Amino acid sequence: MNVLLITLDQFRGDALSVAGHPVARTPHLDRLAREGVRFARHYAQAAPCGPGRASLYTGLYAMTHRVVANGTPLDVRFDNLARAAARAGLEPTLFGYTDQALDPRLATGPEDPRLATYEAILPGFATGLHLPMGDLSPWLAWLGARGHVVGPGGAEASLAALKGEPARPAEHSLAAHLTEVFLAWLETRQGPWFAHLSHLRPHPPYSAAGAYAELFDPADMPDPVPAPADPHALHARLMTSGPMAAPAERTEMARIQAQYFGMISEVDAQLGRVWAALEQRGTWDDTLIVVTADHGEQLGDQGLIGKGGFYEASYHIPCLIRDPRPVAVRGAVVEAFTEAVDIFPTLCEALGVAIPAQCDGRPLTPFLHGATPPVWRAAAHWEWDWRSSLTRRGEGWGPWDRRIETRNLCVSRGAEAAFVHFGSGESLAFDLLADPDWGKPLADPARALDQARELLTWRATHADRTWTGLLMEDGGLGRWPDFLPAPLHAG
Repeated sequence: MNVLLITLDQFRGDALSVAGHPVARTPHLDRLAREGVRFARHYAQAAPCGPGRASLYTGLYAMTHRVVANGTPLDVRFDNLARAAARAGLEPTLFGYTDQALDPRLATGPEDPRLATYEAILPGFATGLHLPMGDLSPWLAWLGARGHVVGPGGAEASLAALKGEPARPAEHSLAAHLTEVFLAWLETRQGPWFAHLSHLRPHPPYSAAGAYAELFDPADMPDPVPAPADPHALHARLMTSGPMAAPAERTEMARIQAQYFGMISEVDAQLGRVWAALEQRGTWDDTLIVVTADHGEQLGDQGLIGKGGFYEASYHIPCLIRDPRPVAVRGAVVEAFTEAVDIFPTLCEALGVAIPAQCDGRPLTPFLHGATPPVWRAAAHWEWDWRSSLTRRGEGWGPWDRRIETRNLCVSRGAEAAFVHFGSGESLAFDLLADPDWGKPLADPARALDQARELLTWRATHADRTWTGLLMEDGGLGRWPDFLPAPLHAG
């Protein structure tokens, strides 16, 4: 069986027409949902891209892998889905990017260029096409060969090219280039394969490609969820400074919304090309397809754009899985809380390799086969660490000064309530039945005790378990893992 993992960057969980969004147009993703399973309450573990992807790739919560920002190194001792695919006898191949900073212990020396970027490649992946946002040189060269005037490369030219997407035909977009290279690679495959198709869009800049820039009328965009009348201090800061502050003018916010949904429709069309190629090759019914995202997008909700903070628009993401095996169900919608950490163990089971003891996530396989697991979580959880974006240098940087460690929050989101705990000890609680937009925190702290207990239990039961099942006596007692962590010098 082939495996195709597709990630769309900064993709809201409700931005699918099959999910009932009033303006979204996603016919090819809708088809995947009809022929597979849609997980309606699926959540990322962290923001921004690096932390969110670290959880997706390792099956670990952010409190364990400790990638707290774009650029925080991912500890090489952690297993990941690329290494699992290799153990299954496949060559996992990346098209796009993984945004995982190199563990410095793997560097060749202080001049190793991988130490200067957060956009290194997750260990274990072969590279079919590397397209980090900071240097889209392969795409720029591809555009130049088609007569477009582009810069020489690097971050400045890459950003300019992304902003200029509406001026070129959609056939020459970044997403189209990624798809073309992947399809060419696909033609060379003999036997089972594992590919990760990692699309940048609908990540900003908010500029859809070609005709997709005009696909949606800003006048048709729904009003965002309003900001609360009395915002928390962190929320107020995000609304008034920095990249997460939504435009005050409704017309500009509507323009952003229209471009965002245009980007989604364009990427959906590119996925349609992939579906068609798989069918033409006769491998559509021999390929497990997973579509998800690294995190969500505020899109004006609560006065914010981008990702971060504690509201669920930044963390609610899509998850569509089409399992080609005959035992799989078709067109199911799962309302249980599922998380990004569940993808890695799910792929392990599909590949026929053992799920690593490190995993915080749980395999989604029972849901794919129409069963309900006997034990499942009753809430989703996510974390946000803002030390890299809202902390001034010199503030809490000494080895004994832990003030910087309080620049974080974690959230427990259940069916009826949500609880936000800040590293400083402060907390917020919301009654989601009475207040589904998280507009007004509960005034009575006693009403939050159950949510506080749940969050503490979540932390207690997901501490590192790598060796906790072992006792070095009588030949070794407890669970013995099927493999040992890779040595630090591994690639």
